[in-house]
Amino acid sequence: MALHIHEAWLVLFVIPALVTPAAISHEDYPADEGDQTSSNDNLIFDDYRGKGCVDDSGFVYKLGERFFPGHSNCPCVCTEDGPVCDQPECPRIHPKCTKVEHNGCCPECKEVKNFCEYHGKNYKILEEFKPSPCEWCRCEPSNEVHCVVADCAVPECVNPVYEPEQCCPVCKNGPNCFAGTTIIPAGIEVKVDDCNICHCHNGDWWKPAQCSKRECQGKQAL
Repeated sequence: MALHIHEAWLVLFVIPALVTPAAISHEDYPADEGDQTSSNDNLIFDDYRGKGCVDDSGFVYKLGERFFPGHSNCPCVCTEDGPVCDQPECPRIHPKCTKVEHNGCCPECKEVKNFCEYHGKNYKILEEFKPSPCEWCRCEPSNEVHCVVADCAVPECVNPVYEPEQCCPVCKNGPNCFAGTTIIPAGIEVKVDDCNICHCHNGDWWKPAQCSKRECQGKQAL
């Protein structure tokens, strides 16, 4: 019985001796994160904070130096806190500006509209024109068209006519008025029938004629 116990202890002492440090791989015992090194630790990036400014193309500017970064057309000054760019109050662009450039810090008008547009046509500044017989218009320096419509006087007749290229009606046969349904000329007495002689009101051509009855010729004949 004592012999078997001795052999058992011998086996226990032999087994640890068979396990060597070479048999243990690093994969079985991963290293701590603090012991691991990365290949990226060898890369060094320049830090210009508080020392200078870098534009979009990678150019470095010294503190206090003025420059134009790629995202702005306005000048900037390099400070310890980064670029400080001007924010000027740009002049107002003319509402009639037809060409605006944005190359500088502020947009700039290169061409102002120098004509007026009226009913699909263009007119030069200070040009006068008549779009219709009754209108007189002018292209103002403000690029706006101002028109005046003719104010026609009351015609001196009851049958005025409109002539081509004339705005106001004209009395082709002179002043006249109505005597009933008959048109009689002004300035003379007109016998409209056997019993009535009429004449137009002086200056009031739109009023009916003044008539007076005379002795009827028909009755005398009877």
